[in-house]
Amino acid sequence: MSTPVTSSADAPAPTPAPTAPGGLPLIGHGHRLARDPLPFITSLREHGSVVRIRIGPTPAYVVTDPALTRRVLVTDAADFTKGGKIIDALRVFFGDGLATVADGDTHLRNRRLMQPMFNKAHIAERGDAMIERVRALVAAWPAGQPRDVYADMNAITLAAFLVALFGTDLPGQLAGEFTALMPAIMEGTIRQTILPAWVTRLPLPMNRAHAERVARLRALIDQAIDHHGTGDAAPAEATGCPHADRGEKKPGLFETLLAAEESLGRQQLQDEAITLLTGAIETTGTTLAWTLYEITRNPDIERRLREELDSVCGDRPLRHEDLDQLPYSRRVLQEAIRKYGPAWMVTRTAARDVDLGGHRIPRGADVIWSPYLHQHDPDHFPDPDTFDPDRWTPERAPATRGSFLAFGDGRRKCIGENFAWAELQIILATVLRTWPRLELTSRPPRAQAVVTVKPDTMTMAFLPSTAPA
Repeated sequence: MSTPVTSSADAPAPTPAPTAPGGLPLIGHGHRLARDPLPFITSLREHGSVVRIRIGPTPAYVVTDPALTRRVLVTDAADFTKGGKIIDALRVFFGDGLATVADGDTHLRNRRLMQPMFNKAHIAERGDAMIERVRALVAAWPAGQPRDVYADMNAITLAAFLVALFGTDLPGQLAGEFTALMPAIMEGTIRQTILPAWVTRLPLPMNRAHAERVARLRALIDQAIDHHGTGDAAPAEATGCPHADRGEKKPGLFETLLAAEESLGRQQLQDEAITLLTGAIETTGTTLAWTLYEITRNPDIERRLREELDSVCGDRPLRHEDLDQLPYSRRVLQEAIRKYGPAWMVTRTAARDVDLGGHRIPRGADVIWSPYLHQHDPDHFPDPDTFDPDRWTPERAPATRGSFLAFGDGRRKCIGENFAWAELQIILATVLRTWPRLELTSRPPRAQAVVTVKPDTMTMAFLPSTAPA
């Protein structure tokens, strides 16, 4: 017997979303977001598929059901535009890069122009240069000296990305200034997203300093762009890249944009470079730091990783073509991304009054979705606090479908996903191939939710043998 079709007129009217308990006058749920953001965001699942919270006096709607998040990102994406507090704060300083530009023709055009930069063939052409740069940095660590792992992973991620983005002949002075400037820019950016908008507009020293650093970053990007036009090769000692020793110039991904028939203009090139740099560093560096931490806690995982690397590489150095032969390495990294986010709160803006999951969301409201929340959903990830790379085996992975959203989904899905996987595998493999022993020297880190879910502290010593120190 056929099922009768229910007309829209017969459909139940949308109802207001339930409000999360614990809101306070004036600040709403801001105290929970500041004090214990990760337990708070995951607790919202208990109250419904769409839950209303208040950030200060402003309401926002948190989507806790991954199927509804897919509607926000894919099926009904036109009703949920790129926007919200975090995006608006980033846009003020970083302009209209691919991650912050509003939906529409400009976004589609710029994404189409940039897509070739991130196909697997383009990345492979630069893979060995990235490996050599990472190897030189990792091998230079003093043996046995406790190191700030989070800072190290961000620095190595930036160095590898600069090689990929601007090529192997980027002058050392420019690379050094990028490396010195980016941590302060990331801290300032995080601060701008947390503070009320009116505070960020005041002529305070911290606001002026952040604006000056962003202006300097734009100037550095201009110099890197102009360097491409000179054809001058930088000396090997300036770049730290072995390719320069042989006079072999490896062009960067950015040349794809410079050679595009449809010019973006200098301002847009700056915006895109800033977006790529900031997007690539924080999330990748955070993932790598947590991965190394889990390796120190799980000797069996470390053993399997090293055995896989030995079976693929033998006694020779890692090569880019090896990455596809390291499935366990990828599963370990994917589990680190799942367990630790790295993003925990992402915003969209309702373009009109919307019925989402039977609940009314008014036009202009912030809609929040959380990769961290979805990736700790026990219905899709049993025992979610356990670090289990084997949940990504072909037999078990289908159960997670639709709930792993670390790279987003739909037309705004992260354009650099292929690059991120390559960089993550290169750096993890290089650390393990260079250092036979990793030892946590700090207390176990606590997850700290800022823009990413980062460790509050993490130091390690890297040792040359498995023998006791």
